[in-house]
Amino acid sequence: MMKNPWEEIPLADYENHMKLDTVMQLQTLNEMMKGQFDTYSISSVMIFGIAGGNGLEHIPKGKFERIYGIDINSSYLQEVILRYPDLNGLLECLCIDLIDEADKLPKADMVIANLLIEYIGYQCFQKAIQYVNPKYVSCIIQINMEDNWVSDSPYLHVFDGLERVHHQMEEQALVKAMNEIDYSVIRTLEHILPNEKKLVQIDFGR
Repeated sequence: MMKNPWEEIPLADYENHMKLDTVMQLQTLNEMMKGQFDTYSISSVMIFGIAGGNGLEHIPKGKFERIYGIDINSSYLQEVILRYPDLNGLLECLCIDLIDEADKLPKADMVIANLLIEYIGYQCFQKAIQYVNPKYVSCIIQINMEDNWVSDSPYLHVFDGLERVHHQMEEQALVKAMNEIDYSVIRTLEHILPNEKKLVQIDFGR
């Protein structure tokens, strides 16, 4: 069986690509995550595709009883634990493949899924959400106004393997998929990036 390409991408390459001035995704996501953590009154949150834990520094003190970090790459999760020692006891990192192992997911009040649905597709995402059964779901997706979905950078070839798992995102298709499992849109935010791309945040509630 082929490994998921995300298991083989070094975190440093991924983050260095994401924070280039021509990409600006790491910085923009970081800012948007502050709002994701702050907006709703919840006591547990689960982050799908936590990678290196970008944005976790914005977690409000004393707000959450439990934070789950989910990723397919166990070395990313080890790095999250090293980077955020102050979340010890609060943050539980679980190495789960959302495509095949969604039934292992615990329950949480809210799911945050940023630049993640692209790599598992709408149906797997629906299934994962149904297992977690959250009250709120906050998604950030990348909309490409041109054809290339990975911005040009010195790290470009690190992402070559992603071609076979990448799905092009559309706002309406995501809304429809979420409506099918009884979630409706609460709010939408947009951030324009360099390179003819934008990040769109869509929050859903039940």
